[in-house]
Amino acid sequence: MESGIRAGDLAPGDPLPAVRALAGELGVSPATVAKAYQVLRQRGLVATAGRHGTRVRPRPPVAARRAALLPPPRPGVRDLSGGQPDPRLLPPLGPHLAALAADIGPPTGYASVAVLPELAAVARDRLAADGVPATELTVTGGALDGIERLLAAHLRPGDAVAVEDPGWANLLDLVAALGLRAVGVPVDDEGPSEPGVRAALAAGVRALIVTSRAQNPTGAAVSADRAAALRTLLAGRADLLLIEDDHAAELARVPLHPLAGVTPAWAFVRSVSKPYGPDLRLAVLAGDEATVARVAGRARVGAGWVSTVLQRLVLSLWRDPATGDLVRRAAGSYDRRRDGLVAALAARGVAASGRTGINVWVPVPDETVAVTVLRDAGWSVAPGGLYRIAATPAVRITVSPLDEPDLPALADALTRPVEGGAPY
Repeated sequence: MESGIRAGDLAPGDPLPAVRALAGELGVSPATVAKAYQVLRQRGLVATAGRHGTRVRPRPPVAARRAALLPPPRPGVRDLSGGQPDPRLLPPLGPHLAALAADIGPPTGYASVAVLPELAAVARDRLAADGVPATELTVTGGALDGIERLLAAHLRPGDAVAVEDPGWANLLDLVAALGLRAVGVPVDDEGPSEPGVRAALAAGVRALIVTSRAQNPTGAAVSADRAAALRTLLAGRADLLLIEDDHAAELARVPLHPLAGVTPAWAFVRSVSKPYGPDLRLAVLAGDEATVARVAGRARVGAGWVSTVLQRLVLSLWRDPATGDLVRRAAGSYDRRRDGLVAALAARGVAASGRTGINVWVPVPDETVAVTVLRDAGWSVAPGGLYRIAATPAVRITVSPLDEPDLPALADALTRPVEGGAPY
């Protein structure tokens, strides 16, 4: 079956045969097939979908030989499914790269320091301004790389991890690929719910992952009240690794209310990809001494370090006032587009979520119908099933490719009845 996924003969979402049916076809015991399915689940290749049986995961962690398992959007269809920042709003890298080339100095050797001291100093100042203690700090190849290293350093296959539901699809895929068990925590506009976190703790989770702001896909941001309640709930939990993901950073124009330091084992991860460009694979990771040492030590015997050329480029962007102005203007533009779409849907009787960030989460009765009808109307959106564990059906819309004049037409398409019946 893994070979079939590689070859593209088994596509994302395809069902696997029933255990007894396959056992009879192959002439082996049902226990043998069940064990094989268990191994596939542990590798993150398949997922059990209740009454719908076992299916190939949307993005199984194995490279397929067929480049395109999913067809690209048809010509003329606006792609709102990607979750990417607007390339028109990203700061230009050319001037910074040119200045870096003129002043980079001699080539760096293998024995060089993993984190440039000047980058660490600026990162600590930026984190401290948001209330995040950053005495211990390292850098990773992006937010998800940092989270993967954190989970691998603290947990073992079979351990349970509390994740937001709905939550970041990449993270759900990573948890499955690491052989961990995802325990969903409901999310509202103020972040993970206190009862949901309490239930996850009672279920014995070993780690809790919280998105600070611009939660993907709902746009939630942890409020001051929610942070206070969670800090009380989590205080002193020596059995729990707390991970905070602030991937949007300064693109999210709401105050940060961190949980950092409330548990003995904790980490705060801040990526530069959303504000400055997806190709800048760098995140700053602060945490307690033991946690940061584990992450940095594991990197040292593997990838080694994040390129110091990339670190110098990020430092140049941070220090440039003009770049800061561009990021602030981009944040304002995203706010207008996102808030405009939420307001347009509300005016049409649909309560969508999108407090911060670049995505809007729209509840629908049937995701397949909604995605299909919207595609026929010229809009490609992401089905909510990629982001859900037990949350209700919805679609995710990325506002980055939209302009403000587009919003009424999209809102109309989202609320148009299907064949004269109820809205989908």
